Amino acid sequence: MEAILKRELITNRQLCRLVAVFFSVIFVSLGAFVRIPLPFTPVPLTLQTFFVLLSAGLLGRRLGLTAQLSYVLLGALGLPIFANASGGLSYFASPTAGYLFGFILATLFVSESLKRAKGNLGSLFLIFYVGSMIILLSGSVWLKVTLGISLTKALAIGCLPFIPGDLLKVIAVTFIYPRFKGRAAEIL
Repeated sequence: MEAILKRELITNRQLCRLVAVFFSVIFVSLGAFVRIPLPFTPVPLTLQTFFVLLSAGLLGRRLGLTAQLSYVLLGALGLPIFANASGGLSYFASPTAGYLFGFILATLFVSESLKRAKGNLGSLFLIFYVGSMIILLSGSVWLKVTLGISLTKALAIGCLPFIPGDLLKVIAVTFIYPRFKGRAAEIL
Protein backbone atom coordinates (compact mmCIF):
# COMPACT_ATOMS: atom_id res chain seq x y z
CA MET A 1 0.00 0.00 0.00
CA GLU A 2 2.81 2.42 0.87
CA ALA A 3 4.39 1.86 -2.56
CA ILE A 4 1.12 2.88 -4.17
CA LEU A 5 0.92 6.07 -2.10
CA LYS A 6 4.50 7.02 -2.98
CA ARG A 7 3.97 6.41 -6.68
CA GLU A 8 4.20 9.56 -8.74
CA LEU A 9 0.98 10.51 -10.47
CA ILE A 10 2.65 13.37 -12.28
CA THR A 11 6.24 12.70 -13.25
CA ASN A 12 7.01 16.03 -14.94
CA ARG A 13 8.59 18.33 -12.31
CA GLN A 14 7.50 21.52 -14.05
CA LEU A 15 3.92 20.29 -14.08
CA CYS A 16 4.20 19.35 -10.39
CA ARG A 17 5.38 22.88 -9.62
CA LEU A 18 2.55 24.39 -11.63
CA VAL A 19 0.00 22.21 -9.85
CA ALA A 20 1.50 23.12 -6.44
CA VAL A 21 1.29 26.85 -7.18
CA PHE A 22 -2.25 26.43 -8.54
CA PHE A 23 -3.44 24.62 -5.42
CA SER A 24 -1.71 27.15 -3.16
CA VAL A 25 -3.63 29.95 -4.88
CA ILE A 26 -6.84 27.93 -4.58
CA PHE A 27 -6.34 27.26 -0.85
CA VAL A 28 -5.46 30.89 -0.04
CA SER A 29 -8.54 31.94 -2.02
CA LEU A 30 -10.75 29.46 -0.18
CA GLY A 31 -9.21 30.64 3.10
CA ALA A 32 -10.60 34.10 2.33
CA PHE A 33 -14.11 32.67 2.28
CA VAL A 34 -13.71 31.11 5.72
CA ARG A 35 -14.20 34.40 7.47
CA ILE A 36 -15.53 35.64 10.75
CA PRO A 37 -16.40 39.35 10.76
CA LEU A 38 -15.51 41.18 13.93
CA PRO A 39 -17.74 44.13 14.91
CA PHE A 40 -14.94 46.44 16.06
CA THR A 41 -12.67 46.21 13.00
CA PRO A 42 -12.99 46.24 9.20
CA VAL A 43 -10.70 43.19 9.13
CA PRO A 44 -12.34 39.75 9.20
CA LEU A 45 -10.72 36.70 10.74
CA THR A 46 -9.85 34.29 7.89
CA LEU A 47 -7.89 31.10 7.27
CA GLN A 48 -5.68 32.73 4.64
CA THR A 49 -2.65 33.14 6.89
CA PHE A 50 -2.63 29.41 7.60
CA PHE A 51 -2.35 28.62 3.89
CA VAL A 52 0.12 31.44 3.19
CA LEU A 53 2.49 30.17 5.90
CA LEU A 54 2.12 26.52 4.88
CA SER A 55 2.72 27.25 1.20
CA ALA A 56 5.72 29.45 2.03
CA GLY A 57 7.23 26.52 3.89
CA LEU A 58 6.36 23.76 1.46
CA LEU A 59 6.88 25.60 -1.82
CA GLY A 60 9.96 27.58 -0.90
CA ARG A 61 10.86 31.08 -1.96
CA ARG A 62 10.43 30.98 -5.73
CA LEU A 63 7.25 28.93 -5.92
CA GLY A 64 5.80 30.45 -2.74
CA LEU A 65 6.28 33.96 -4.13
CA THR A 66 4.85 32.86 -7.46
CA ALA A 67 1.76 31.56 -5.65
CA GLN A 68 1.22 34.73 -3.58
CA LEU A 69 1.90 37.08 -6.48
CA SER A 70 -0.48 35.03 -8.64
CA TYR A 71 -3.14 35.28 -5.94
CA VAL A 72 -2.75 39.06 -5.72
CA LEU A 73 -2.67 39.43 -9.51
CA LEU A 74 -5.78 37.30 -10.05
CA GLY A 75 -7.62 39.33 -7.42
CA ALA A 76 -6.40 42.59 -8.98
CA LEU A 77 -7.73 41.41 -12.33
CA GLY A 78 -11.17 41.18 -10.78
CA LEU A 79 -11.63 37.62 -9.59
CA PRO A 80 -13.58 37.81 -6.31
CA ILE A 81 -10.98 35.86 -4.32
CA PHE A 82 -10.10 38.37 -1.61
CA ALA A 83 -11.86 38.55 1.76
CA ASN A 84 -15.51 39.59 1.44
CA ALA A 85 -15.53 38.05 -2.07
CA SER A 86 -13.82 41.18 -3.36
CA GLY A 87 -11.54 41.69 -6.31
CA GLY A 88 -10.35 44.36 -8.71
CA LEU A 89 -7.83 47.15 -8.49
CA SER A 90 -10.09 49.20 -6.21
CA TYR A 91 -9.49 46.60 -3.48
CA PHE A 92 -5.96 47.97 -3.07
CA ALA A 93 -7.43 51.20 -1.72
CA SER A 94 -9.38 49.27 0.93
CA PRO A 95 -8.25 49.09 4.57
CA THR A 96 -7.45 45.35 4.36
CA ALA A 97 -5.18 45.41 1.30
CA GLY A 98 -2.08 45.69 3.48
CA TYR A 99 -2.49 42.08 4.55
CA LEU A 100 -1.97 41.03 0.92
CA PHE A 101 1.40 42.78 0.89
CA GLY A 102 2.10 41.01 4.15
CA PHE A 103 1.44 37.66 2.45
CA ILE A 104 4.31 38.38 0.06
CA LEU A 105 6.68 39.64 2.78
CA ALA A 106 5.85 36.71 5.07
CA THR A 107 6.47 34.26 2.24
CA LEU A 108 9.92 35.75 1.71
CA PHE A 109 10.73 35.64 5.41
CA VAL A 110 9.40 32.13 6.09
CA SER A 111 10.91 30.49 3.03
CA GLU A 112 14.34 32.03 3.62
CA SER A 113 14.31 31.38 7.37
CA LEU A 114 13.39 27.73 6.94
CA LYS A 115 16.56 27.22 4.88
CA ARG A 116 18.60 27.97 8.01
CA ALA A 117 16.24 26.52 10.62
CA LYS A 118 17.29 23.69 12.88
CA GLY A 119 14.03 21.90 12.14
CA ASN A 120 12.91 21.43 15.73
CA LEU A 121 9.36 22.42 16.58
CA GLY A 122 10.46 25.45 18.59
CA SER A 123 12.38 27.03 15.75
CA LEU A 124 9.61 26.18 13.27
CA PHE A 125 7.02 27.75 15.57
CA LEU A 126 9.12 30.92 15.90
CA ILE A 127 9.59 31.24 12.13
CA PHE A 128 5.90 30.75 11.39
CA TYR A 129 4.92 33.08 14.25
CA VAL A 130 7.16 35.88 12.95
CA GLY A 131 5.71 35.28 9.47
CA SER A 132 2.23 35.67 10.90
CA MET A 133 3.25 38.86 12.70
CA ILE A 134 4.67 40.25 9.44
CA ILE A 135 1.23 39.80 7.88
CA LEU A 136 -0.54 41.42 10.84
CA LEU A 137 1.88 44.34 11.06
CA SER A 138 1.72 44.98 7.30
CA GLY A 139 -2.05 45.02 7.52
CA SER A 140 -1.99 47.34 10.52
CA VAL A 141 0.33 49.83 8.83
CA TRP A 142 -2.00 49.87 5.82
CA LEU A 143 -5.00 50.39 8.14
CA LYS A 144 -3.21 53.39 9.65
CA VAL A 145 -2.60 54.90 6.22
CA THR A 146 -6.03 54.25 4.67
CA LEU A 147 -8.13 55.08 7.73
CA GLY A 148 -5.96 57.98 8.90
CA ILE A 149 -5.72 56.64 12.45
CA SER A 150 -2.84 56.41 14.89
CA LEU A 151 -0.52 53.42 14.77
CA THR A 152 -1.70 52.45 18.25
CA LYS A 153 -5.33 52.36 17.09
CA ALA A 154 -4.33 50.49 13.91
CA LEU A 155 -2.54 47.84 15.96
CA ALA A 156 -5.52 47.64 18.31
CA ILE A 157 -7.94 46.86 15.46
CA GLY A 158 -5.63 45.23 12.93
CA CYS A 159 -3.20 43.12 14.93
CA LEU A 160 -4.04 42.45 18.58
CA PRO A 161 -7.48 40.83 18.05
CA PHE A 162 -5.98 38.36 15.61
CA ILE A 163 -3.05 37.12 17.67
CA PRO A 164 -4.96 34.33 19.49
CA GLY A 165 -6.38 32.91 16.24
CA ASP A 166 -3.06 33.27 14.48
CA LEU A 167 -1.35 31.44 17.32
CA LEU A 168 -3.66 28.49 16.66
CA LYS A 169 -2.92 28.65 12.93
CA VAL A 170 0.83 28.86 13.61
CA ILE A 171 0.66 25.84 15.92
CA ALA A 172 -1.20 23.89 13.24
CA VAL A 173 1.33 24.84 10.54
CA THR A 174 4.21 24.00 12.89
CA PHE A 175 2.94 20.44 13.25
CA ILE A 176 1.73 19.95 9.66
CA TYR A 177 4.78 21.34 7.85
CA PRO A 178 7.30 18.67 9.01
CA ARG A 179 4.97 15.87 7.86
CA PHE A 180 4.90 17.16 4.28
CA LYS A 181 8.22 18.98 3.78
CA GLY A 182 10.13 15.87 2.70
CA ARG A 183 7.55 14.87 0.15
CA ALA A 184 7.29 18.45 -1.15
CA ALA A 185 11.07 18.55 -1.59
CA GLU A 186 10.96 15.27 -3.54
CA ILE A 187 8.37 16.36 -6.06
CA LEU A 188 9.09 20.08 -6.37
